[in-house]
Parts: sequence; structure tokens; C-alpha cells
Amino acid sequence: MALWFETKVRYEKMQETGAVKKVNEPYLVDALSFTEAEARIIEAIKPYISGEFSISAVKKTKIAEIFFNEDGDRYYMVKVNFITLDEKTGTEKKSASFILVQASTVADALDKFMAGMKGSAADFEVASVAETPLCDVFPLNAVPGKPSES
Repeated sequence: MALWFETKVRYEKMQETGAVKKVNEPYLVDALSFTEAEARIIEAIKPYISGEFSISAVKKTKIAEIFFNEDGDRYYMVKVNFITLDEKTGTEKKSASFILVQASTVADALDKFMAGMKGSAADFEVASVAETPLCDVFPLNAVPGKPSES
């Protein structure tokens, strides 16, 4: 199972107007530790940033899975509640999971999520779908410096 870390990269970015603005952009990397996450994001973003940059934050996420889609240009967080039956009490128990979906719109994200869950024997309900500020995702098997692929 992948361990996903959200990393924030601070650097000066050239705006469309020609002005230079300091930004702090979030990226997601698959790593085994905080140290590896920081090293991986540094290698991954070097080709895209000219000049000085720093890693301003590294934190673990609760993302259980990612559904990639090369047609999507944004990332959406889907909170899904898996429903199980407690045999002792006979009551339903809900356990939340977070799944990141690459899509173009909220509706597209929900469609991609449902397609990804097709064939699943688990009972579930979608609690929410929200756009994230993530700029890109770098899975462990990705080539450093090359953005995510599906």
C-alpha cells in the first residue's frame, strides 16, 4: 500500500502578466518516509523550476488510493464511507476512506470514481467530492522529473 505525502514547494513564479510572485504550491509524492518524500519532490520539480526553491512542508495524508486519468487536469478528493454490518449488534458501521481522483470537473471526478469502484463487492456511499489545490502527483514508480501518468 502506498504512503502519500503532501509536500509544499516555495519558489518565485513568473505570472502571465510578467510579474514575479512568491508561491507555495502543494504536490503529492509516494514515499516511505518524510526524508524520502522531501528528496523525491526535490528531484521531481528541479526540471520545472528555475532559481531558488525550498520545501516548506511535508505531511502524511490519509489517501488510500488514487484513480489516475490522463484527461483530467485537476485532482479531487472523494470521501467514501464503506459500510459493514456489525454481526454482534446487527448495526451498520461506516468507515471513511479518502480516494484522490484525477478529473476535469466534480461530476467527472464522481464518474471516474464510480467507474473505478465498478465490480467492487463492498457497500459504500460517497460522502463528498471536493477539488484539491494539488499541482501534481508523483507515484513511487514515476521517473523523477516526469509528472504523473495513468
